[in-house]
Amino acid sequence: MVEIYVDADACPVRDEVLRVAARHRLRTHMVSDGGIRPSTDPMVSTVFVTGGADAADDWIAERIGPSDICVTNDIPLASRCLERGAQALKPNGEAFTEHGIGMALAQRELMQTLRETGAVTGGPRPFSKADRSNFLNRLETATQAAKRRS
Repeated sequence: MVEIYVDADACPVRDEVLRVAARHRLRTHMVSDGGIRPSTDPMVSTVFVTGGADAADDWIAERIGPSDICVTNDIPLASRCLERGAQALKPNGEAFTEHGIGMALAQRELMQTLRETGAVTGGPRPFSKADRSNFLNRLETATQAAKRRS
């Protein structure tokens, strides 16, 4: 059975995930280090982790399976999910792929170095309505593909 795992800290599309999951009757795991309200839906588990910055990532990566979907902006977590055969989507709907994950990891390292040296001081562009709409479409497509695979 397909399950959705959400790296829920600062995730701007939690409500959209729950909407798609409810439509397809999918178990969903909202994983956080705190600060999110638990759902009353029995198909949604809210998991609070402790133990550091990567605790939520570790929890997801240890449990996600080949027919599952992860929603995250975290590139190393997305890489770990892809290694396990799962799909990984950014909150803007962009899919992480086997082909592109190596470049994404390298770019992440480069940008981190540039930020540390002060060469880059800006952040990503603001999250938009178009990003939210694109995410809904891509999550629906990913869900249908995962259901066919399982």
